[in-house]
Amino acid sequence: MDDFLTSFRVTSSGLSAQRLRLNIIAENLANAQTTRTAEGGPYRRKDPVFSSKPFDEMLSREQMAATTGVAVEQIKVDERPPRMQYDPSHPDANAEGYVAMPNVDPMAEMVNMMAASRAYESNVTVLNASKAMAMKALEIGR
Repeated sequence: MDDFLTSFRVTSSGLSAQRLRLNIIAENLANAQTTRTAEGGPYRRKDPVFSSKPFDEMLSREQMAATTGVAVEQIKVDERPPRMQYDPSHPDANAEGYVAMPNVDPMAEMVNMMAASRAYESNVTVLNASKAMAMKALEIGR
C-alpha cells in the first residue's frame, strides 16, 4: 500500500508543479503590455525551474521514503533587456520616444502553456492508472 501512496505523492507533486507553471505563464501573458511595475521599469518574464532526485537515488529503499517527486527550485526572472518600441505618445516613453516593453513573447508563452498542459494531463493519467490499480488490488480480497 505504501508504494501506491508513493506514486500518489510523486504524481501530486508533478500536478502542483505544472499548475504553478501554468499560473506563471498566465501572469506573463497578463503582463505582456505592462510598462510600469512596483520595482520600476517594465514587467520581466518569469520562468519556474524544477528539480528532481537522481534516478539511482530514487531506487534505493532508504531514499524512497524521502522521495517527493518534482520540486520548484526557484522562479527565475528573465534578465534579457526589455524590447524597445517607438511610441512617442506613450506616458512611459523616453526622450527619444521609445518605450521599454516587457520581454514577453506571447507565441513562446502559448507553446509553454501547451507543454505544461500536456505534462499536467500526463500526471492525471498516471494518477488515474495508480488509482485503478489500487481499486483492483482491493477487489482481490473480496
